[in-house]
This record gives sequence, C-alpha cells and structure tokens, in this order.
Amino acid sequence: MISYVLSLLLLCSIGSAFYLPGVAPNDYIVGDSIPVLVNSLTPSGDYDLKSLIAYDYYHPNFDFCQPEDGPKQVSESLGSILFGDRIFTAPYKLKLLENQECVLLCAKTYSPKPSRFINRRIREHYVMNMIVDGLPVARVHKNSATGEEFYSSGFALGEIHDGTPYLNNHLNFEIEYHVTKSGKYRIVGVSVYPASKQSTVDDLGNPDCSSTVLISLDSDSATEVVYTYSVSWKESATPWATRWDKYLEVEDSKIHWFSIVNSSAIVVFLLGMVGVVLLRTLHKDISHYNELDLDSGSQEETGWKLVYGDVFRPPSHPLLLSVMLGSGAQLLLMGTTVIVFALMGLLSPSNRGSLPTVMLLVFALYAFFSGYVSARAYQIFQGENWKLVVILAPTLVPSCVFSVFVMLNFFLISKGSSGAVPFGTMVLIVFIWFLISVPLSCAGSYCGLKAKAYEAPVRVNQIPRQIPTQPTYLLLVPSILCAGILPFGSIFVELYFILSSLWMHKYYYMFGFLFLCFGILIATCAAVSILFVYFLLCAENYNWQWRSFMFSGGTAIYILIHSLIFWVTRASGFNFASAVLYFGYSFILAGLVFLLTGFVGFSASFIFVDRIYRAIKID
Repeated sequence: MISYVLSLLLLCSIGSAFYLPGVAPNDYIVGDSIPVLVNSLTPSGDYDLKSLIAYDYYHPNFDFCQPEDGPKQVSESLGSILFGDRIFTAPYKLKLLENQECVLLCAKTYSPKPSRFINRRIREHYVMNMIVDGLPVARVHKNSATGEEFYSSGFALGEIHDGTPYLNNHLNFEIEYHVTKSGKYRIVGVSVYPASKQSTVDDLGNPDCSSTVLISLDSDSATEVVYTYSVSWKESATPWATRWDKYLEVEDSKIHWFSIVNSSAIVVFLLGMVGVVLLRTLHKDISHYNELDLDSGSQEETGWKLVYGDVFRPPSHPLLLSVMLGSGAQLLLMGTTVIVFALMGLLSPSNRGSLPTVMLLVFALYAFFSGYVSARAYQIFQGENWKLVVILAPTLVPSCVFSVFVMLNFFLISKGSSGAVPFGTMVLIVFIWFLISVPLSCAGSYCGLKAKAYEAPVRVNQIPRQIPTQPTYLLLVPSILCAGILPFGSIFVELYFILSSLWMHKYYYMFGFLFLCFGILIATCAAVSILFVYFLLCAENYNWQWRSFMFSGGTAIYILIHSLIFWVTRASGFNFASAVLYFGYSFILAGLVFLLTGFVGFSASFIFVDRIYRAIKID
C-alpha cells in the first residue's frame, strides 16, 4: 500500500504541480513586444566538463551587442544570485506573430586578445543563456528511446570543425505560442538554432545572411563580426500550464527506478539483519539473562552485557560531538522540509532560484533545533561548559562553511566570473545568520539546558573497564569504510544525476525519486549504525558514541571518492581555479552529508543502546 501512495506522490511531482506558487501567465495581442533577457554564459553539460567558471553576457571580452539605452540588470532572488544568475536586458526586438528575417543587431571588431578569449570559451563548450517570457531559450534534442523532442536550456557559443572554433553570430529563433479561449496569445516554447555566418552589411545598413562560409576569430589580427537574428512563429497545442514539460524530460527514468529497487533491496537486507539481532539474538539474551537468579551470582555476563557499567560513560570531546549533532539535526530537518515542499510542487523551476532561497531560509529558521539538540546532547554527556555550547552551536559549522565559501568566491572574483557572489549578498547572508539563526539557536539551547535531565538506565563505574583487542573489521578505519558503503550504495545513482545537474547547469526536478532515496538513506543509516554498534558492544568496546556518528557518516568518504571519479571521467582540461572550485564545493557537500547522516546514526544507536540496557535487570 505504501508503495502505491509513494508512486502517486511521484506522479504528482512530475505533473503540472509546478505552478502552485502563483507564477501568472502573460497574455499578449498581435504586435506586442516580447521581452528578451540574457543570462550568464556557462559550460555546457552535453560534453566533458572543461570549466566551472561562468561569465557575464556583457563581459568586456565577449563585447556582445547591447541595447540602445544600455543593458539594465534585472532584480533576482537570493538563491538565483548564489547560483550564478546574472540577468540583463537584451537588444533583441521581438513582436508577437511578426516574422523577421536577417535583422541586423550590430557589427563588432575583435582584436586578438578577446578573440583568443572567445575561442577558448568555444573549445570549452560554453553555452549562451537567454530568457523569453520567463522561459529559457533552448536547443532541441530528441529522446533516443521515445523519439520525442525535448528542450535543453542554452545554446552553443560556437562550434568546432577540424579543430577550428567558429563563432555563432546568427540566431534563428522559433517561438511557439498558444491561443487561449479569450483570443489572447501565450508563449509556450522558445527554441533557437544558432549558426556561424560571414555576413556582410551594405552601405544602406542592410545585412546579408546568405553566406555559407563560417566565421572564425583570428587570434593574430582584427576580425569583423556582424551579429544578426531571425524570428519565426509557430502555433502550438501545448497549453501554458504544461509548457515546462519539454524542459523537464526524463531521459533515463528506467535508471532511476533501478536505483530505487536496488536501494530498497539494501534496506530490506539491513532491516532484516537488524530484525534478526533485535528479535532473536537480543531477545534471547535478555530473556535468558533476566530469568537467572540475581542473588545466586549465576549470571552469565558476556559480550555487550559485560560493559553495562561503562556504556553510558561520556565520550571524549563531548562539546564537539554535541555541536555536530545539533548541526546534523538542523540539516536533516531542512532537507526533509525542502524535499517535501518540492515534491508538492511549491518550488517551481519557473521561479528562478526558489529552491536555494528556501533552503537557506529554512536552514536559518531551524537553528532553534540545532541549539536544542546540541544543548540536550551536551547535558546527556554531562558537560559543564554550557556557555561554550550555546556559542558554538550556531557558529562552528556555519563559520567553517562560510569561510570555505568566501575563499572559493575569491577564486571566482580573480577569474572575472559572474558566479562570484557580490559583497551585498554576502552581507545579507551574514545578516540572516546573526539576526535570525543565532538568536533562534540560543533560544533552543536554553530550552535544551532547562529540559529534564536524562537518567541512564545503569550507573557508570568510577574506573573505566579495559577494552580487549578488537577484531580487524571493528577497528576505526575498516569499520567506518564497511559501514559507510551501504548508505552510499543506496543513493549513488541519484547522487550522480544530482551532481550532473549541479555541475552541468541543468534542471533537476525529479523530487519524487529524491524523496524516496532520501527516506531510504535515513533508514539505511539508522540500520547500519545499530548493527555496527551492536557488534562493537559484543566485542566489549563501550566507546560507541563517536563510532555511531562516524559509521553512517562514513557515507561522506564515498561521496568524496565519487566526486573524484566524476572529475576523472567527466572533467577534462580543468584549470587551477576550476579544480579548486570543484573540490572545494565537493568537500562542503561531503561535510554536510557527514553531519546529517552522522546525526541519524547516533540518534538510532542511542535509542537502541538505551532500550537494551533498560531491558536487562542489573543488581
């Protein structure tokens, strides 16, 4: 029954639920001007990734044509800015149902330096990004399995033939429109077919686009380039509400379903093992132990029962573990909330930057739970420096992430990238951090410290018990590697699509699959941590707190390995700045996953340990 409900939710997420947030359609009449906007130039995802640096459309080296009154920047959301969008007005003049052929945009002369810059960007497969009526201008592809056409955002800056780069200086726009019942017109599709032409302009200013000779920028001398465009209109039966469907075509849906089936099998296997441990082994142990005469001294204490006097001993570095648990709880709640919102269609791709904006704001609002969990954990660990936990809960992890982010931003600034976050946006992030996140975290810490003290089911011995020699598979590194591979195995296929969308500047919207994978990840982390903690206690090792965190947190190690493999197989010719950006952001991602999965593993293990020691009778 649950699988049917989840399947229904998945179908809902793929349907027309994207337009819930109030994105209103624009109605036009014949002759109305259609606004055209330009966005940053980004590396293409259709080839091997050669760069991570995005550039403003009006970067001086590109020297593209500008509007008569100069380009004006369009206001953007916080998330849109963080993800590198830099949107400006464009010089293209489109009028509804007005076909245009070979319209002169402008003529430019490129000296050797910008020519070499543009040629390099062509070799790195950069694409130009434009927006018409809220829709990305796209290139058309065909689904290899179904033969259906779908759109891929952006179009090539140029093309390469026999090793020579050629600049696309002519654009053929094909705009699809839909006629409403009221007789108004709505834009439902915008595709472009770029071309390289050695066009000319006569004395009267009339361009000639009939040339079939490609234009290449000379790296040693000046090159004249004439920019032109054509526009054609095509009526479509596609209603406005489903105009994004072609942009969100799923090419590999079978792979996603295979991933879900594979992950489900891992979860069933792990839950089966945990079930055997809990329902058979542990149940028999506890029943047999409690049936013995406590006064006769005949208790047969072995394995995990031998360490009952040390199992609740506070861990080393309790402050650090408490703060990491709080941050992990905050990330878990944020991830769950955002995925549910996206699944319900509340984060529309037509509302640019809505997803990262909501993530940032929800993360700040959930700082209350970070403070509460950190303080509560520190109280359980019998920590005494409560002021320090109040200070570090909202500052330690965010300051580490923010420091790395600022360092990477300097690399973007040094390369003149549009992806560099402006100073004003940085100030806004700090404002959200200190005026929203920090006060909420302090309030949560206060509630956590005032909560009723935790009472352990058994007393802690004054003298720590000696830990015997551990088997190889329970040593620190082998155990973390063995435990971490199982949660990673449940998500690695979906992780590949997420990283591909992130690095290749594609839309990711398959939140139904993501919702299922996220739930499977949580279940796998809980199960694997419980299992390995049980093995650890059976080996008479009572230092389970940090281990339980790192067992499931070991997933982050494999995410780093996956990122390295992705870089080796899909990236080529990275310059130093792009390599630093790639691995810097990969480390941030792995660190956040480590905190989230570590919190899940510790929480499940804590409940498990508490329950089994409450179930036995200790004299």
